[in-house]
Amino acid sequence: QVLLVESGGGSVQPGGSLRLSCEASGRDVSGIPAEYYAIGWFRQAPGTEREGLSCIDSTQSSDSHIYYGESAKGRFNIYRDNDTATVYLQMKGLKPEDAAVYFCAAHLTHCPHSWGDLYQYRFWGRGSQVTVSS
Repeated sequence: QVLLVESGGGSVQPGGSLRLSCEASGRDVSGIPAEYYAIGWFRQAPGTEREGLSCIDSTQSSDSHIYYGESAKGRFNIYRDNDTATVYLQMKGLKPEDAAVYFCAAHLTHCPHSWGDLYQYRFWGRGSQVTVSS
């Protein structure tokens, strides 16, 4: 089982910054290790659909593609620490509408073609709450 654990959420004032972490561990049923999975970041606010924010290819991808959704472009940055199999989502200029539960999810090797489609991902973390208010 590939296990994903998010951390780094919390409460910030508008304009503030947070860095979310997604630590991946374990292996899937075929023995493929977690670091061979691409990681996507999603968020979900109450009463809304889960929204894709960003995705980064795994270390096994020769292309190392990174993708951002419209809500993330210019304010969020995704990157990977290969030594610790951790993917980070650095967020700045946070707005009240960014408040949500943030999830990371895993797809084997490459970000899927429809990387913002949550059904493309095999493994999910439990989420980390982000609150933005003054």
